[in-house]
Amino acid sequence: MKSYFDLSGQVAIVTGCSTGLGVQMANALANQGAKIVAIARRKDKIEAVAKEIADKYKVQTLAIQCDITDTERVNAMVDEVLAKFGRIDIVINNAGTGAVAPAEDITDEQFNGELNVDLAGTFKVSRAVAKKAMIPAKYGRIINIASMYGMVGNKVAPCSPYHAAKGGVVNLTRGLASEWGKYNINVNAICPGYFYSPLTKETLDSDFFQQNAKTMIPLSRYGNEGELDTAAIFLASQASSYVTGVILPVDGGYTCM
Repeated sequence: MKSYFDLSGQVAIVTGCSTGLGVQMANALANQGAKIVAIARRKDKIEAVAKEIADKYKVQTLAIQCDITDTERVNAMVDEVLAKFGRIDIVINNAGTGAVAPAEDITDEQFNGELNVDLAGTFKVSRAVAKKAMIPAKYGRIINIASMYGMVGNKVAPCSPYHAAKGGVVNLTRGLASEWGKYNINVNAICPGYFYSPLTKETLDSDFFQQNAKTMIPLSRYGNEGELDTAAIFLASQASSYVTGVILPVDGGYTCM
């Protein structure tokens, strides 16, 4: 029997892997047999995540503290992964931030900070991994976590820098897919909608957001834990070998209306 989504022996870097969706996707890849490299700025958090994943799935893990906006640190992180595992097969660029304020009140620092983390950080990690590991190996899967707000605007939570940065990630994905396809590197983006997490539960369960879901989302609800995992597994696996440059919304249908 063929196992379409088996990732045994593969090495996956997940940025923003201290909480929320990053941790969920890291668990999903580990469940398919991948070795996990947890990347974030909070050392205690990623060490705890790495230990929990290793204990639960009996796979090798590595926690590396890294600010993805720091080019030298990103390059050193990739070197450290290669020194330990000798390969990098999968990258999930999940690290991000979000400045919420009316556009007319957004500061230069907020705007530049958003672009620096969400867009430039995604590029820096992709560039380092491609150059040092994936191009030499002639294989790779890069999954950029953009957002449905990288595809459309919104009136609920004003965040124009976030829209700009995630829109940049969407087209960066197409650009990298076009350039690196000749090296058998597939580059795709997932555009999540709102998902429940410990940080969002109270907001999403409020009367305003519940009514918003019924009005704006065809499935009339927000995403639950685990509902992003299968998209990540598919794009990380051999099953997606002829899929590149794709922008995949996982948003309950929000962007189809």
